[in-house]
Amino acid sequence: MDHPPVLNDPIALRLVGGVSARDMERAQHKVARDFRAYMAARSRFVEDQLATAVAQGVTQYVILGAGLDTFAWRNPFPGLRIFEVDFPATQEWKGGMLREAGLAQPEGLTLVPLDFEHKALAAGLAESGFDASRAAFFGWLGVVPYLTREAFRATVSDLARMAAGSGVSFDYGLSAEALGPLRRLALKALSERVASAGEPFKLLFTPDELERELRKAGFDRIEQWDSGQLNALYFTGRSDGLRLSDPGLGMLVTAWV
Repeated sequence: MDHPPVLNDPIALRLVGGVSARDMERAQHKVARDFRAYMAARSRFVEDQLATAVAQGVTQYVILGAGLDTFAWRNPFPGLRIFEVDFPATQEWKGGMLREAGLAQPEGLTLVPLDFEHKALAAGLAESGFDASRAAFFGWLGVVPYLTREAFRATVSDLARMAAGSGVSFDYGLSAEALGPLRRLALKALSERVASAGEPFKLLFTPDELERELRKAGFDRIEQWDSGQLNALYFTGRSDGLRLSDPGLGMLVTAWV
């Protein structure tokens, strides 16, 4: 849809089976462009943060709520162990799509079936060969807004107790009090849409509130990026005008142990 791509992912189209002319037409709508830009930017951001962690010696990458993430099939880091954590049903669904696309499970990938609301992350990882004595990096995209506060706190507490040098990158939704009038209307419309699909937003934050939660959990260094900063990172100098709306409804954060 957009050139050059923000995230170079040759696996995605194989996994979802390509796009139709109708898909191409709908993709040019402003809302579709904005969502597509955000989805690409957040995945690119996490993978860039992972690269920093690998350069510092991290050899384990855990994708929380992995969904249809394709990093394991694009992994440029020899020796990096990858753990995909998700609902068992979601993993089965993805497995069927992978088989239809002729994509075998890569070496170094371990699937970790887990429901964040009913089982602690540390327990699930311990059963899957994860080495808790060594630093790891965690990617956690598209999950936090759908969690209860209790499940969020349990997970970040587990992450903050990982070995020194570990880190996590994730996205979160901004609560209404952090938005202006127009963005509040956009949040209301999006909230109604996801609720009608059976997955309502449960957990939104202001940046200050999120920072307090992470510091209370035990993280030492916390960095947050808004739409303006992400535009500067990934969308400058584009001839097609692709960029994130500013201000957006969500932000990205990286926290280090």
